[in-house]
Amino acid sequence: MDLKVNGQDIAAFPSGFTVIPMDLDDGDSSVRTSDGTLNRDRIAVKRQIEMSWPALPMNEISALLKSMDAVFFNFTYPDPMEGGYVTKKMYVGNRPAATALEKDGVIWWDGLKVTLTEG
Repeated sequence: MDLKVNGQDIAAFPSGFTVIPMDLDDGDSSVRTSDGTLNRDRIAVKRQIEMSWPALPMNEISALLKSMDAVFFNFTYPDPMEGGYVTKKMYVGNRPAATALEKDGVIWWDGLKVTLTEG
């Protein structure tokens, strides 16, 4: 599987990768009636991608995080709904890296998780 950020191979391959198609509804016109019926106005279908990594050495996690530090960037991935590889303009939310430890003079970070959302 190829994953690319701005046309470059991703700095470290994730151990977890989930693609989530999301419906975006108009907040003003999507409402429930008094009998519970939903009147829905879907305005778009966007993607959200959740990725996680095992322990990464400092240089790899740094390269990975820096590759996604722009407000928006292009991300290429296999999309199950499209049936092939696509490139979408994404942004990244919080990027927690849970645990740091040092081994043989190298700092390792474990538990990095990122969520990309289509812009």
